[in-house]
Amino acid sequence: MASPSSPHDAVFRLVLGEPANGASQLRAVLPAGLVDRLDLSRLAQVSGSFVDEALQWRHSDLLFTVPLDGRDAFIYVLIEHQSSEDPLMPVRMLRYVVRIWDRYLSEHPGVTRLPAVIPLVVHHNRRPWTGSTQLLDLLDLDAPAIDAVQDYLPRFRFILDDLARLDAQALRARPVTPLVRITLLVLKIAPGNPELPQDLQPFVDDLRAILDQPGGTAKFVALLRYIESVGEAPPDELRKLVAMLGPDAEEAYVTTAEMLRAEGRAEGRAEGRAEALVQLLTLKFGPLPQSALDAVHAASTEQLQTWTARVLSANTLDEVLG
Repeated sequence: MASPSSPHDAVFRLVLGEPANGASQLRAVLPAGLVDRLDLSRLAQVSGSFVDEALQWRHSDLLFTVPLDGRDAFIYVLIEHQSSEDPLMPVRMLRYVVRIWDRYLSEHPGVTRLPAVIPLVVHHNRRPWTGSTQLLDLLDLDAPAIDAVQDYLPRFRFILDDLARLDAQALRARPVTPLVRITLLVLKIAPGNPELPQDLQPFVDDLRAILDQPGGTAKFVALLRYIESVGEAPPDELRKLVAMLGPDAEEAYVTTAEMLRAEGRAEGRAEGRAEALVQLLTLKFGPLPQSALDAVHAASTEQLQTWTARVLSANTLDEVLG
């Protein structure tokens, strides 16, 4: 059972999943020669995920279609926010690209040529990326051996947007939408940052621009939810910053705080129900397998109520959780 996506994933997909925002980010980070060949005005998001189920709790991906020199092409974007760098990222990215091709072939039977897939990793850990972005570098061969056989080896390289190497000045100069700029900024600096309100001061104009655009209040609330979820900014300081943006921003802040408090209470009740159900199941059936524990802790309140009602009459664990 896949676990819920992280706050990083949620805000990234919400913002970059919109074609206008995704296109502005791609124009800023893809090589200029490639951007000139892409018709980013026709960028469109493709539904579905290519992330391994076992890894889904820490990764999020976006897939776009876009014409490349008039031909079908894809851009595959993965956000990377692990606390430690994955040295096998080129292998993972190649696996996802192959899955995209597999899907394409299943949906276009009889084709004999594949669309280009351009892979991009957006990395926002505090430490800069130090690993390789090319599969060839991971092969267990010395330089002379690679020189001898490189024509027969996969090179495969992904494009890396390392936010850890992007300072505030460079981010302000990046030609992206205000929403993308603030999203990248908070992904980079919000987690665990008690000085966030001060760090956001130079970006007040971007925050105001987000609120002024159609549907901007909802996006602003999503950013506030992310900041509250991962940050350590004093609420009074954060509210002072928001108040500078006007009454609509302050109202959004108050609404967000109320929603988070309500969700916290609901989450606490759900956790209590889950622990109670685990105790009941353990008393009746003995130590539970990890799969059952995972299912209980990932279940909704309604599902927990249903399973709890089954415990007394059930003879096996499967009869409860089935």
